[in-house]
Amino acid sequence: MTTETDHGPVVAGVITAVVGTSSSFVVVLAGLAAMGATPTQAASGLLTLCVTQALGMLWLSLRHRLPISLAWSTPGAALLASSAGVAGGWPVAVGAFAVTGVLIVLTAALPRLGDLVAAIPPSLAKAMLAGVLLPLCVAPVTALVDDPAVVGPVVGTWVVLLAVARRWAVPGALLVALVAVALTADVSADSWWPHLEWTTPQWSWAALIGIALPLYVVTMASQNVPGVAVMAGFGYRVPWRETLTVTGLGTLAGAGTGGHAINLAAITAALTAGPSAGRDPSRRWIASVTAAATYLVIAVGSTGLVALVVAAPGGVMQAAAGLALLGTLAASLSDALADPADREAAAATVVVAASGVTLGGVGAAFWALVVGLALRWVLRWRASQASPPPRRVRRP
Repeated sequence: MTTETDHGPVVAGVITAVVGTSSSFVVVLAGLAAMGATPTQAASGLLTLCVTQALGMLWLSLRHRLPISLAWSTPGAALLASSAGVAGGWPVAVGAFAVTGVLIVLTAALPRLGDLVAAIPPSLAKAMLAGVLLPLCVAPVTALVDDPAVVGPVVGTWVVLLAVARRWAVPGALLVALVAVALTADVSADSWWPHLEWTTPQWSWAALIGIALPLYVVTMASQNVPGVAVMAGFGYRVPWRETLTVTGLGTLAGAGTGGHAINLAAITAALTAGPSAGRDPSRRWIASVTAAATYLVIAVGSTGLVALVVAAPGGVMQAAAGLALLGTLAASLSDALADPADREAAAATVVVAASGVTLGGVGAAFWALVVGLALRWVLRWRASQASPPPRRVRRP
């Protein structure tokens, strides 16, 4: 007997796409804008992400008859949003997105590369993500103080729904924000017509180290690896190498039109793979197909969503994005600080990542991981030196 409602695979698929999009698309737009994207380029990126993840889901779910869900990298978007930008602007950021796709494909082809990612202590990977998220999660507080009349209903809706219908707390708050914007903003009909905008990628070492590498690490550690665990919890074995190949190629193909990264879904994976997608596990793959079709429908309205976000009063959408990331921040901090032996190193990683500093053209996320790894090594080396050597027992 399950405590979840059996929605059936078709309805569960629609819910998956709606929740997945509404809970984080503002974060994606904030991340692309921080990289220098214009509203038109950000709209192109959102459209690209919806299409590439939908096509990847269709391929994997139909080929393997498994409820495999893909998503854009929300932690990756938060990483971009917390960045101070990149020298060279949007074309260089697009080049970093393309390299991220190449790294994901290489992980599928070269297991040793995956081993290197797995060698990063989970506590430090989560600490880096928590530090990236922290400044973004402060936005609801500052926005509420600056403009309580506009932001208050958004935060209030989130609090009420968090208590009575947790899954819909973020979508509900975002809906209130969008309705308020739609009623007050002047958005022309032409703003709703979807289109793609190509940007020729450019590359720099600073962007490869400061954007591509951290984006790859958080996408693997915070989305792909947990996504496999979620699926295993429901009795499904993900075709790991093929999934990485599909998501890596999708990321690479979508980079030129603004897509930053797609990956295995972690949070929304439970909506298609769990009991809410039907009592018969062998038919839950239909939920993934339905979710993919819904993402394609949502893609048509992606440009209109961007137009509403651009027209929104200052602070409203930033507040919605911060609310969307609070749950991820709480989970990241909990995992980062769980091991007492790594607690200081993890705390240092959080602080450096949250600082937003740029050194040598490389952003804070990379330096946070460097500081955390170095401090962890020093503390563990010191602990090993302080420990008394094992006593030898003489044999008679």
